[in-house]
Amino acid sequence: MRIVVLDDYQRVAREYGDFGSVPGAEVEVRHEHLDGQDALVAALRGADVVVAMRERTAFPAEVFERLPELKLLVTTGMANAAVDFDAAVAHGVTICGTSMYGNTKSSNTAELTWALILACRRHVVAEDKALRDGRWQTTVGTDLAGSTLGVLGLGRMGTQVARIGQAFDMRVIAWSQNLTAERAAEAGATLVSKDEFFAQSDVLTVHLKLSERSTGLIGKAELAAMKPSAVLVNTSRGPIVDESALVAALTAGTIAGAGLDVYNTEPLPLGNPLRGAPHTVLLPHLGYVTEGSLRGMYEQVVEDIAAWQAGAPVRVLAAPA
Repeated sequence: MRIVVLDDYQRVAREYGDFGSVPGAEVEVRHEHLDGQDALVAALRGADVVVAMRERTAFPAEVFERLPELKLLVTTGMANAAVDFDAAVAHGVTICGTSMYGNTKSSNTAELTWALILACRRHVVAEDKALRDGRWQTTVGTDLAGSTLGVLGLGRMGTQVARIGQAFDMRVIAWSQNLTAERAAEAGATLVSKDEFFAQSDVLTVHLKLSERSTGLIGKAELAAMKPSAVLVNTSRGPIVDESALVAALTAGTIAGAGLDVYNTEPLPLGNPLRGAPHTVLLPHLGYVTEGSLRGMYEQVVEDIAAWQAGAPVRVLAAPA
């Protein structure tokens, strides 16, 4: 049985997942991202099992058509918008997932959200560079206490972020299309209208799932409605924010800055304008990249493969409703 593991950038898949425990497994681990469908198909040809890291690699119908030997696709996480589930079923491919945090109860994306918020508000990156260049105290930071944290989406992650905001003595407001006042109050936040949300947030942090409804939700008009002193943080999914509109807003000073961990295209292309946008802190999608998270995910990847091989697959995923 040939198993191909994709996008193991940190080279930890073999260490964290006991692939040797799978009888008859021949494992190939890819450490660099495969760009383009032809390169992907060439690398996966003859594979019985493919392990995909989150939504880094698209699996549309054409890929399943070109990989007739593929029988099992394991994705980290319990959802993957980059996979055509109907096509997988039509080609006899089982799709299994892992919990996003493996066997842990980590809040690592919420933690990274606050790393970005603090880096933006206290100019951590700029001051680090200034110090290395021989300068001392070149910026003025912004207090969190007494300011307004706007949480876009109050699911599990957004709720964790909201509660930390309270610990910083911030006023916490929230908005999303189906959010109720009662649900917001449970998370320690106040539900406001969409217009009030963008106008009042000093720090606006995104915690929505990517869908047709959320794609491009933060565009030119929403950015223009924000305070010029506000910062935007996105650790959710890149396409929720219109990248071109964000670059324009940062360049014009419409908003004060942005902390980003996610992008429309990942890895972020070298020529992407965000790389040169002012007042930004850019990270390479590190929200879930911790030892506890990756170890737990790869452990469950091996469990998925072994269970499927035994004829009793676990954590089987279906097409989103």
